Amino acid sequence: MRNDIPPHRAGEPIRAGVPEHGRIPRYYAVKTELLVLIEEIGEGACLPAERELAERYGVSRVTLRQAVGELVLEGRLLRRQGSRTVVAPPKLLQPLALVSYTEGIRTQGLEPGRTVISAEVLSADPQLAADLGVEPGGEVIYLERVLLAGGERVGLESSYLPRHRFPRLLEDFDADGSLYAFLQRELGVVFGEAEERIETVLATPREALLIGTNPATPMILLHRVSWEPDGTPIERVRSLFRGDRFSFVTRLRQ
Repeated sequence: MRNDIPPHRAGEPIRAGVPEHGRIPRYYAVKTELLVLIEEIGEGACLPAERELAERYGVSRVTLRQAVGELVLEGRLLRRQGSRTVVAPPKLLQPLALVSYTEGIRTQGLEPGRTVISAEVLSADPQLAADLGVEPGGEVIYLERVLLAGGERVGLESSYLPRHRFPRLLEDFDADGSLYAFLQRELGVVFGEAEERIETVLATPREALLIGTNPATPMILLHRVSWEPDGTPIERVRSLFRGDRFSFVTRLRQ
């Protein structure tokens, strides 16, 4: 097992995460070795057995498990039930733009899908009422859906819309489809702008169960409020994505 500082390569974080005092934690040194192995064996390949890897790198199984565990949380490895740990596919890239989840997933060659958890009418609390331009206690449509990509559960989306604007939405909209597309094509809604806030969280026990993920897996939480060009509110959306399966991309201009 090498204990020297890994050389810095162009494009990597400065010093590749090594503390300034230069002493590399053993699990981190193993992790860098595993990253090289992952690149060599490729997506879907099984890692060698735990004992073999521990012997190869000259560390204890506890140290090896810590390195593997971090790579699982980061989405570089997957633990398959009843089988060994395998190299994960690349993360899904979702654009931070006024496009639907459906469009973003299809551009990557996967079929998007949704499983409906709830579709109902609720009373708006003061903040939701302000976001959607309704009176506090006014009626809003609430849709909660598990997001799928190629049949895999990858997120959970909660959408709120003012009922007075879309009185027949629950009757006319196929909740398995794209809400964004329905609003545009069937109701003539024009998305003018949106404000989006992004943070990292851990899923609640209920959310983890719905998404089918480990509660310790980091999640990416997006809050979005959308308006038409004249400032009329359209929807407020809370989207929770698996941090091990998603990354987000945008292009910034001056």
